[in-house]
Amino acid sequence: MRLERKQLGHFEALRNLSLRKSTPPPARYASTPVPMPPERRRSPALTLLILIMSFPLLSTCGLGSSLDFRTRQVITIKVATELPISDNDIGISTMNGAKLAVDQANANHTIPNVTLQLVQRGHVSNSRDSAFVDIIDLLGDPQVAGIVGPLNSGVARAMMPTANNGNLAVISPSNTDPCFTRREPEVGCGGDNDVVPLLRPTGNVTYFRLVATDDYQGLAMADYLSKTLHLKTVFVIDDAARYGAIIAKYFVQEFKKLGGTIIDGQSHTVTSTTNYTNLLTTAAAHHPDAIYFGGIYVTGGQVIHLQKKIFAGGDGMIGNPDFYKQVTDNGGTCYLSLAPPDASKTPAAAQFVKDYTARYGTPGFYSASAFDAMNILIQAIKKALATTPAAKDANDTEGGKAFRQAVVNALKQTDYHGATGHTTFDANGDTTNRVFTIYQVALVGGKPDLEPKDIVTL
Repeated sequence: MRLERKQLGHFEALRNLSLRKSTPPPARYASTPVPMPPERRRSPALTLLILIMSFPLLSTCGLGSSLDFRTRQVITIKVATELPISDNDIGISTMNGAKLAVDQANANHTIPNVTLQLVQRGHVSNSRDSAFVDIIDLLGDPQVAGIVGPLNSGVARAMMPTANNGNLAVISPSNTDPCFTRREPEVGCGGDNDVVPLLRPTGNVTYFRLVATDDYQGLAMADYLSKTLHLKTVFVIDDAARYGAIIAKYFVQEFKKLGGTIIDGQSHTVTSTTNYTNLLTTAAAHHPDAIYFGGIYVTGGQVIHLQKKIFAGGDGMIGNPDFYKQVTDNGGTCYLSLAPPDASKTPAAAQFVKDYTARYGTPGFYSASAFDAMNILIQAIKKALATTPAAKDANDTEGGKAFRQAVVNALKQTDYHGATGHTTFDANGDTTNRVFTIYQVALVGGKPDLEPKDIVTL
C-alpha cells in the first residue's frame, strides 16, 4: 500500500519519538549548563501501542479505508413471506415455521453484524390479485433479499413472472406443480401447459422449492402399497384433469414395476359421477386389493371412498374435514400422500419440533419445510455478503439488484441439512430431496383427521 508523504512523516515522527535520547543544549547555552534528567527510552510495547492507537487517524488521512475498527455497523436485510395468513390455518402454521428460522438466526447471530427483518405479506387463500400487489411492493424495496412462499400453485403463477423479472428469489415450501419448472410432455407440461417461458421470462432460475413435484406422488403411494402393505392388485381411476391424470399415470408405472397388477393395465378416466358409479361396479367384479384415485375430493373422492376397499390418493384429497368424517363414519381405510416429510416422523426434525411446539403448538404440514426454506435463504444471504454488499438503504436500488443476483447465485449452490432432510437444487430449482409422508384418515384425538403412517423417500 502506498503511503502519502505526510503519512510517512507521521510514522517517522513516531519512530524518532520512541528512540529519542537526551541531547546537549545548543552552543549558545554552553556558558550556563542546565542540569539534564536521566536518559529514558520508551519500551517496545509502548511504542507498538502508540502506533496501533494512531492507525485510525492514519486511515482517515488517505489510507483508503472508511472502516473504524473500534466500531462495527450493524446492517438490516429484509426477508419476506408470501402466505395466506388471514384465513388459513395451514398458511399461519407455515408462516410460523419461517418466522422461527428468522428469530433463531437473529438470536444466534448467524450472520455477524446483520439484523434480519421479517416482512410478512399475506393474502386470502389463492388470491392471485393480492399476491401480485404484494410482489410489486416487495420488489420496490431493495433491502428485500428474497421471499419464502407462496403456499398455493395459483398464487405462484401470479407472482413468478414479476419476481423473475426483478431477479428476486422465491422459495416455496409447498408448490408441487411440475410445469412451473419443467417442460416435458411426459409430466403433463407440453402444449398449453408449457408455461416455463412465461413464468421465467429472463431465462434465469429465480424460483426454488422444497417439495417434490406431483409426478413423484404416484410413485410414493405405489411404493407404500406394494412394499409396506404388500398389496398385489389395484384398480386405478383418474378425473381427467392434468393433476389427477399425472399422479395416476406414474402410480400405474411404478406399481407395475414393483410386480403389482393394475386392473385393465391402465387408469380409467371419467368425467361424471355416473361414470364413477359404473366403474366402481366394474372394479368390484375384479376384487382388487385397493382403489387408487388420481384427482381431488370434489371430482370423485366423495364417491370412491364409500367403497369397502382400501382407498388411496394424492394431496388433492387433503384438507377437507367433511371428507375425513365420511371416511371414519363409514369405517373406510384411506391413505393419502403429501410432500414434504411429516416432522413428527423425521429424526432430523426433533429439535425443530421441540422449538416450534414450545412457541406455537403442533407444527402444520409445511411448518418444517418453511423453516428450512427460510434457513436456506438466510445461508444464501450470508454467502452472498462475502462477495457483494447488501443494499445500504431503501433508496439503494442498484445495490439491491446486485445483491439479489448474488443471493440467487448462492441458492443455486445450496447444500443444506435441515429438518426435512438434505436439500440441494437441480438446474430447474427443484429439490433433489424427494420425500413424502403417507397419511391415513383416522380418528385423532377423537376427531376425524390425518395420522402420519410412514415416510417414503424416492
